[in-house]
Amino acid sequence: MIKPERPSYLNFDEKAYAWKPDIDYRKEPEKYRVGKGEQGVLICEPYKSEIGPYWRFKTPEIAIRSSQEIYRLFLKYLQNDEFVGADLTRKYLQMGYTRARRYANYKGGKKYDKENDYQQLERGTGDSEKAESAKIFYEIWKKAESHSAYAEQKQSWKKRYG
Repeated sequence: MIKPERPSYLNFDEKAYAWKPDIDYRKEPEKYRVGKGEQGVLICEPYKSEIGPYWRFKTPEIAIRSSQEIYRLFLKYLQNDEFVGADLTRKYLQMGYTRARRYANYKGGKKYDKENDYQQLERGTGDSEKAESAKIFYEIWKKAESHSAYAEQKQSWKKRYG
């Protein structure tokens, strides 16, 4: 029997999580881990506070401005050899895509019904405008991810720190 999909946050182990809210990752960048996907994006300061205010995807127009500003920060961090900032901006771009897709796929962006044992809600009930926002973020996310300086810094970082 296939077990129904449930949100991963239900079994979140805060102590085992590699990213901590009480670390200044600019002062102690060696404590940062690349991880998978968007891990750490909403925790790692001071970058969270520098990038987060620009992260918006309500309309395609807003998504264009948002993704361009975040990409500008990405380039700045790369230029300043701040791999942590560059990696987190890449994660914000990825999160722009994934969250906009969630709102495109599910009404109100809610995938699970908390009141019904976290059953997955019906897909295809979301906001079609968010699909365009997702596409905008996807293109800029992939552009950042394939940037040669980023790829080099990421490979070096993972070898050195994990």
